[in-house]
Amino acid sequence: MIDPATAPALEVLLVEDHAELSESLRAALTARGLLVQHAVDGRAALAMALAEPPDVLVLDLTLPGLDGLHVCRRLRAQADRHIPVLMLTARDTLADKLAGFDAGADDYLIKPFATEELLARIHALAHRRRAGTAHLLQIGSLTIDRRTGHATRAGQPLALRQTAHRILLILAEAWPRAVTRSELIRQLWRDDPPESDPLRTHLYLLRQALDKPFTVPMLETVHDVGVRLRADR
Repeated sequence: MIDPATAPALEVLLVEDHAELSESLRAALTARGLLVQHAVDGRAALAMALAEPPDVLVLDLTLPGLDGLHVCRRLRAQADRHIPVLMLTARDTLADKLAGFDAGADDYLIKPFATEELLARIHALAHRRRAGTAHLLQIGSLTIDRRTGHATRAGQPLALRQTAHRILLILAEAWPRAVTRSELIRQLWRDDPPESDPLRTHLYLLRQALDKPFTVPMLETVHDVGVRLRADR
């Protein structure tokens, strides 16, 4: 685990086109030791995030050029790693939140908000990203090595087919949030998904490998949302 006392300063890309709000947030985050880059439109934000991935992307939804939902979808499709995304918006309905999560957001904060809450959520997202080493993901007894492609649970290797392994990696990178079925389908097959139900068989195979040999299940279905991993300890 990373020692907070010696960890490098968090790098945040703040995407907000409201001048007064963005300046206020930049000053507040900088005063708390974060390194803040700023973009005022969606296209610039996407280019910056892909070129130099931040620890956390703080993303307004209503932006010129490319709105926040489209920025997030393109980021998930094009980035070679998982970049935590915290969406900022005045849209507060359940449908709005589900649309944000479906686009690939990790967290969602409603305007107006307290700066301390924003800071706490940034640190929580960054901690999950930085936990362990650059190539290892650890959730409970589950370990995934991005470099080798190996996955183990409680030290036992998991026999996973390619698509099931990709689903596990997507869920692990999004943990602890749930990933919607449409987001999984988009990340796995882009714009050319198989016919019928493309996920049912692969989720079944993942569950058989990940959960069947163990007493505590880790793959959890979230009603009306999607699926997620649950730490087993």
